[in-house]
Amino acid sequence: PPTVRIVHSGKACNVEEERYSERVYTIKEEETLELQCLVTGHPRPQIRWTKTAGGASDRQGDPTLQNETLKITNISRHQGGRYYCKAENGLGSPAIRSIRVDVYFLDDPMITVHQSVGESKEHFYFERTVFLRCVANSNPPVHYSWRRGREALTQGSDAGVEIYEPFFTQGETKILKLKNLRPQDYAVYSCISSVRSVCGITDKSARFNLNNRTAPPSVKLLLDDPLVVNTGETITLVCVASGGDPAPSLEWVRPGGQELPKRSVVNGGTLTIPAISLEDGGAYTCLGSNDVGNPAKKTTIILVRGLRKGRFWITPDPYHNDDNIQIGREVKISCQVEATPPEELQFSWLKNGRPLRSSERMVITHTDTEITPGTTNLDIIDLKFTDFGTYTCVAALRNGGTPEISIDVNISSTTVPPELSVPRGRSHLIAQEGDTVDLQCLVSGKPKPILLWSRAEESGAAAAAATVILMPDGSEQTESYDGVLRIINVSREMGGAYRCQTSQYNGFNVKPREALIQLVVQFPPNVEPEYTEIRQALGRAFSLTCRLLRAHPARLLRYEWKLGSRLLTVGQFSEQRDDTSYQVKALNREGYGEYTCDITNEAGAGRCTFLVTGKAHAPEFYYDTYSALWQNRPRVYGFKLQWTQMEPGTVDRILAYRLGIRQMTQSRWWEQEIPIEGNVQKGELLTYNLTELIKPESYLVRLTPITRYGEGDATERIITYSAPVNPHLREFQCGFEDEAVCLFSQDKTDVFDWTRHSAATRDSKYTPNTGPSTDHAGTKTGFYMYIETSRPRLEGDAARLLSPTFNMNSKTSSSSSPVTTNPTYCFSFYYHMYGKHIGALNVFLRQKTQTVTDTSVWSLTGNQGDRWRRAKVNIHPTAPFQMVMEGVRGAGIEGDIAIDDVTIEEGECKDPPPNNLRSLAPPSSPHIWQLCITLSLALIGRQR
Repeated sequence: PPTVRIVHSGKACNVEEERYSERVYTIKEEETLELQCLVTGHPRPQIRWTKTAGGASDRQGDPTLQNETLKITNISRHQGGRYYCKAENGLGSPAIRSIRVDVYFLDDPMITVHQSVGESKEHFYFERTVFLRCVANSNPPVHYSWRRGREALTQGSDAGVEIYEPFFTQGETKILKLKNLRPQDYAVYSCISSVRSVCGITDKSARFNLNNRTAPPSVKLLLDDPLVVNTGETITLVCVASGGDPAPSLEWVRPGGQELPKRSVVNGGTLTIPAISLEDGGAYTCLGSNDVGNPAKKTTIILVRGLRKGRFWITPDPYHNDDNIQIGREVKISCQVEATPPEELQFSWLKNGRPLRSSERMVITHTDTEITPGTTNLDIIDLKFTDFGTYTCVAALRNGGTPEISIDVNISSTTVPPELSVPRGRSHLIAQEGDTVDLQCLVSGKPKPILLWSRAEESGAAAAAATVILMPDGSEQTESYDGVLRIINVSREMGGAYRCQTSQYNGFNVKPREALIQLVVQFPPNVEPEYTEIRQALGRAFSLTCRLLRAHPARLLRYEWKLGSRLLTVGQFSEQRDDTSYQVKALNREGYGEYTCDITNEAGAGRCTFLVTGKAHAPEFYYDTYSALWQNRPRVYGFKLQWTQMEPGTVDRILAYRLGIRQMTQSRWWEQEIPIEGNVQKGELLTYNLTELIKPESYLVRLTPITRYGEGDATERIITYSAPVNPHLREFQCGFEDEAVCLFSQDKTDVFDWTRHSAATRDSKYTPNTGPSTDHAGTKTGFYMYIETSRPRLEGDAARLLSPTFNMNSKTSSSSSPVTTNPTYCFSFYYHMYGKHIGALNVFLRQKTQTVTDTSVWSLTGNQGDRWRRAKVNIHPTAPFQMVMEGVRGAGIEGDIAIDDVTIEEGECKDPPPNNLRSLAPPSSPHIWQLCITLSLALIGRQR
């Protein structure tokens, strides 16, 4: 199964383990974040990066990346948060590790000034109390300091000054309160914001000059309110500051966050809008601010004169249950228009082009001008034959400047209410998916009304949910002037009932006429699997199954199985079945190929495709081979290539592998076959040694399995040369100052990890009375490695740190003798074990032969005081080796153990301390176990 760990490069300020085992990576805003996900596991795990919400946006969306490295250049504060690396290969649970990215930043501070609300006067000169508020956005929390001129102000340094943080904005705001304002309080005040130079972020400051003229802003508009203009005119809004010190800055805004017109030009307090349109009308606000008190604002309304949306309707006599117009009855013609400004709207009526005035039988009324849209009514009492004709409603604005709207309404014996019908045979339409369909309703009447199309909720779930079903274009309702609704590229989701109905405007004001049309959309069967590949060995039996998901119509479904163009079987679905299968009893060579199953209905066919092949699956390279690369000659190197075979039992026996290899800088391939004896088992690790690879070239390797069917799927990987850590070890030193920690690594099998740390970046919540306050050299900026023993660590939890793997520098005893001797090395380091709960620090020599063995070479337990101490120990490796530093948690949280300045030198240690410092007795006082061993050896010698 997979394992995963996250390493980092780039410009990090600090990486540390916080409480509760949360890994934190601190980076300065606008630097480059680079995180790498290192995985093990076989088959090679798939990697995916994801992020939890840490801010407003994440790189224009959630960064889901499918490679090992996550890189964000010019990182912003909103991109901080927790990043997850997930690795999975289908075995066990996915491996997930996370790291929290903390983006540090400091914005410029801003000083705002307020006066005491209860004693507010026109100017600060008359006030008793003034508040200077300093605010800056930052991470980590900002630290503020105040200065008056060159004088530093602190709490208690001046009886007339009080410095405090509001409870509800702690860490964000610092207030300087000047009580009982005095002459010396008129001065230049500076607010300095600081994050104590973390990540190299420098302090920032803001200044404010407080004097007896300091006053909040006030503004005034040099224009009419409201401002009434005609469309197409150029208008200018002028706003000036009428008071305030410092001089206020001015800006124009629209309410609700609306943008200013795109054509507009802003110059200070002057806003110019050329060629104004109806859409540009509305409220405009001038804001004046000078960081003293609250901003001043003045709002004006722009009314763009114009007429819109002219409509009419005819209302028959309401006292008779008849929608027709008849002689001797009343009829009312209504006309409606939207006007700006509404009070300028005026209507007039014409009959057959001649002005019409209100009379006893022709009653003209208008709605109040404050009501919008404006409406006028013409009531014809006791309709006579002579009243037939064309009536015209004319809407205009009183002062002109905009075109009139005229609406003609014909009243005659042919003026009849609408009738609606569906053409014969068109109330139930059947269409194929993808067709263009015309739904048509026939409407008669004079005047001919507009038709409104909508989706009709069918009885059942949709009606119960009372949801509105949208039209194909996404609207709730569509207008049609010719009675036709055209649906292009109809889909199955567009099937259902459609309603057409007459509108109540531009026609008769009567109960709407409506009709329903049922649209049935047929579509071919949906089947699964649409395509699948099946790998089978010769002579085996197998079954192919094609499943029906849905179809319309779902009756009279037929199926047809083919191999290539050869028909295998046909049949018809029963109502109880939703799948069909084809059996192959014994696969022969002619049985390989593409099998298809077509399921058909009236609308077409759905096809399942099965590619039956004897090709072997691809081999899967093993990337976790220990010491895969070796070199025993100066100019060439070797590589141990290992792989397993994916699902070897599904096809015929693997006879051989074709190995292809080429240098990355060349195009020519070199190939050979690797014969395979016997059956390859699932999970069996196969090995082939590549030799004579030229340093420092990289190679592309391709591996193809071969069976009696032929070649299978190939897989490729790149082999990259990397020089060993120490081809001839003489001396190794590491002070953990580098982010790469000298290629030390965390043991993947322990309980928790060692942490690289420096005292300069120590968390304010660190556990007191344990851990070092500096590195071994005595500097707070230097780094060291330590184990954090706070929660959730438990007693006995161990963290192991592994050194790089070292090759031994074997010596020959003399030029004439081939006998070699294994060298001795001195391993030394500094340790800090301070705290009443100190557990243990153990050192092991890990040698890597055919098996890996760990030998204890040094150990120490208990509190050793608040200082760095040095340990030295001689080691005698006989094979490539690593040093293992194991820290064990004690009984409580005051048990942090640190190490620094690790060295390995060829030769014995000079005056090394004892290997086991748990023994504090002098060498002249042997332990009882030493005496027992001596006595036992003596008895054994005597018996011999």
